[in-house]
Amino acid sequence: MTDSIVFGAAGFIGRALVAELLGRGRHVAAAVRGPAEPLLSWLRASGADTGRLTVVTADITRPGLGLPPDGLRDVRDVYNCAARFAFGLDPEQARAVNVTGALNVLDWTASRDSVRRLVHLSGYRVSAGEGAAEKGAAGKAGAGRRADDPGRLGAYESSKREGDTAVRVRAAELGVPLTIANPATVIGPGQFIGLASLVGDLWRGSLHAVPGNARTFLPVVTLEHLTRFLATVPEDPGAAGEAYWILDDDTPKLPGLIALLARHTGTRPPRGRVPVPLLRLLPRRITRADPETLSFLSADRYPTRSATAFARAHGLRIPPVEEALRGWADHLVATRFGAADAPARPYGFHQVADSRTWLVGERHRPDHVLLHGLPLDSDSWTEVTGRLGGPALAADLPGLGRSGPSGEGMDAWLTGLMRPLATRPLLTAHSLACGPALRYVRRHPDRVRGLVLIAPAFLREPSGRRNPLRLRASALRRVTPADLAGALDVPPGPAIDSAAAALHRPRGAARVLAALRAAEADRASLRRELRDVPVPVTLVAGAADPLTHPSPHPVVAVPGAGHYPQLTHPGTVARVLDERFRAAA
Repeated sequence: MTDSIVFGAAGFIGRALVAELLGRGRHVAAAVRGPAEPLLSWLRASGADTGRLTVVTADITRPGLGLPPDGLRDVRDVYNCAARFAFGLDPEQARAVNVTGALNVLDWTASRDSVRRLVHLSGYRVSAGEGAAEKGAAGKAGAGRRADDPGRLGAYESSKREGDTAVRVRAAELGVPLTIANPATVIGPGQFIGLASLVGDLWRGSLHAVPGNARTFLPVVTLEHLTRFLATVPEDPGAAGEAYWILDDDTPKLPGLIALLARHTGTRPPRGRVPVPLLRLLPRRITRADPETLSFLSADRYPTRSATAFARAHGLRIPPVEEALRGWADHLVATRFGAADAPARPYGFHQVADSRTWLVGERHRPDHVLLHGLPLDSDSWTEVTGRLGGPALAADLPGLGRSGPSGEGMDAWLTGLMRPLATRPLLTAHSLACGPALRYVRRHPDRVRGLVLIAPAFLREPSGRRNPLRLRASALRRVTPADLAGALDVPPGPAIDSAAAALHRPRGAARVLAALRAAEADRASLRRELRDVPVPVTLVAGAADPLTHPSPHPVVAVPGAGHYPQLTHPGTVARVLDERFRAAA
């Protein structure tokens, strides 16, 4: 017997629901329109057991869904997570999925023999809000309609509203046990549209004013809570005929939400606000807002009482919303808002000294601590850490990469980074970071087991005009990943993409150039300090980028490497670090 079928199984919500159902031991049919492999790859990466999974090809825009007429007759629970969600849709394209497709799923459900429930995903702006609830209209699947001007709605929202009404009417006619789920903005790994675009503007420094007013309410719900809620709905007979608004009422009002994320990511929040009526009048090239999104900027509240009671009755705990928002922001930044894969290791913003610092890896018990040079960030260590024999912690230096600046200086920041560690790690630094690492080890020799300096800038002659970073900040802000890889003589890849993205952020290029100037002014004193270090020290240099000053410590030359051996020869660098870690035990 097939316990559940999920239409739209390849989508953001659908695939997570499939994983949740499989995790509960259900036999699941995942209905996809395209190839199955993207869904299967995502499920495997998520750790889902696919032994009870069947993938079927379906097209909900066709009567019968393109499925065999006698197939899946014993399915119990049907989930319609399929929707055409985008702004600027052609109205007929939107209706084909969100109205006709929804009715096709309902008709197919009515023709099955053992259906327990059809769960249809609608939306929190589709039906009446709290005002209607006070008049007794909300709560059941027959909730009343909102009174927004239809002319202001785009094809997506209009079609979802039409589909919501059509599904409720047809389900009543056919006697299909229906539950409607009205989720708010769903946040979680993989969500890069909607509110994510606003967060992206904040991160890139292009959000100059908060849209709406002090009462604007853009509620969220975590993907985890939503999928657990959906998976539980068919188990409760009392949920038949209900419509649930699934959102977190504790979501901060939009200005507070933006301020929270700004504090967490170390960015500057916008000071002003732009009322929605004014946004409707301004040209899109100025507002950078899709007109269809403006109807979501409302002070409306929603009838969440029944969903809250359902969750409480079934032991479904809503995660603290501020914690969820911060975790989602970390994911957005880690993936560069969908342009890259997130690290497999823990990552996110932490307070280090007075800097909101981006950290990746083991925060408290690392064997290795890795500090990057210019113009890179902690992503430059990804290929190395994947080859190390023990856990590692990599950090974006203050004011560089994704980290906020520090008024206390690099030395105080590094002391703050190392303070929570319960281990004595091998401290490894590249280029610019070699100076702060050396000074730290001289002050705190008992906190590390050894020091590795890769291409230390203070043991090379100043690079002068040939330095590829000796550009005006305005030019460096426009550099492409391909240009940067060529200038540094390293292969293109995620580390270079990340470095280029950081240069494009507000003051990113200026801070890189300021750090370069500061490093070049500190050479002579660092060479003196290197003579007497109370822990084992190893220097690593690319054979094509040799040190030009003598060193009192052993030097490992990496054949074929230049100034960035961790990018061009990560296996060699990882072997050196593992050897130094063991030797210093």
